[in-house]
Amino acid sequence: MKFTNGLVMNEKQNNKQHKGGRNPKKNPSIHRYVFRLTDEENAKFLSLFEASEADNKAHFITSILFERQIKTVKIDMAAMDYYMRLTTLYGQFRAVGVNYNQIVKILYRNFSEKKAAAYLFKLEKQTTELAKLCQEIIQLTEEFEVKHLIKNE
Repeated sequence: MKFTNGLVMNEKQNNKQHKGGRNPKKNPSIHRYVFRLTDEENAKFLSLFEASEADNKAHFITSILFERQIKTVKIDMAAMDYYMRLTTLYGQFRAVGVNYNQIVKILYRNFSEKKAAAYLFKLEKQTTELAKLCQEIIQLTEEFEVKHLIKNE
């Protein structure tokens, strides 16, 4: 019985040593460094921190100090805006094409051939102007892509 009681006593002592809570870290960070930044340096630091999308500033600083890879994502809002406007412009060109077909059908249905031809002549002039505009847009897009692709490399 003494032996059993002795084991019970040792278990109770072991339980008293561990009071609960977090398990201690294997390699705790115990060294601390403090530095100060000017307003300009702080603004640059914060912009780099936000671009990195790091969880906290301490991890961000240590990754920079020890040259770990930092992922930054930069979104060119001008490029995004240009792309969105180009997409809507393309949609408008498609709508103009649909309207063009509908107008031709209506002209031949509701007017005499001579009057329809006169209106089609005016429509044709506008269409050539639209085609020139389309060529300019294609040229600007190609220039933009060349500049944009050079930036990314």
